[in-house]
Amino acid sequence: MNLAELGQTIGLSLQNEKLFLQAFTHTSFAHERKEGRDQPDNERLEFLGDAVLELIVSEYLFHRFPDLKEGDLTRMRARIVCEPSLASFARELNFGKHVRLGKGEEITGGRNRPALLADVFEAFVGALYLEKGLEGIHQFMDSIIFPRIDDQWLAQATDAKSRLQEAVQQEHLGTLEYQIVDVKGPAHDRQFMAEVWLSGEKLGVGTGRSKKEAEQRAAAEGLGRFQQRK
Repeated sequence: MNLAELGQTIGLSLQNEKLFLQAFTHTSFAHERKEGRDQPDNERLEFLGDAVLELIVSEYLFHRFPDLKEGDLTRMRARIVCEPSLASFARELNFGKHVRLGKGEEITGGRNRPALLADVFEAFVGALYLEKGLEGIHQFMDSIIFPRIDDQWLAQATDAKSRLQEAVQQEHLGTLEYQIVDVKGPAHDRQFMAEVWLSGEKLGVGTGRSKKEAEQRAAAEGLGRFQQRK
């Protein structure tokens, strides 16, 4: 990893190469190497980054829209921190080039997979928080991310499930069905996997720490695929 190049991309000087190397290390890379304990994957940093993003984005929306109610702020936050948005941010910052992948994941196009890129973005935020604290996160978000979030972008801030439902209903294509297909992890740290289906066709898959979050991410992926085929 070229830490100087990464720092230049985000406009901050980064020092802890080992920390950011971990942020860009996918589980597939760590598992393929005998020295995996010395090369931890980015899942723990992803967990931390997710929480940091929730806080920073909540604070940003709270101050930017002093007259909005909780429900509207929640929908806007969901729009910003959802998988498609985070993957888009990661692409714009060219994070994909820095990711360390296992051979199988590389062959199957993991470097460009939205879920993987979204996870890398969260892991990077977690690493940046550990090195720079909240002040560094504010600098990064204020200079790189928040300027991308204009009023038109936020005007689409209804949740992904509602947007997908509206799109399907407009074309009278049938009924959406959500299924929780997998649950992993201990009770205090569950990971749910959801699928969304339309008339026998799987539109999207998503994971999250709650059934609702997993379904929202599945709907977001499904909405992207639905719009691409039109």
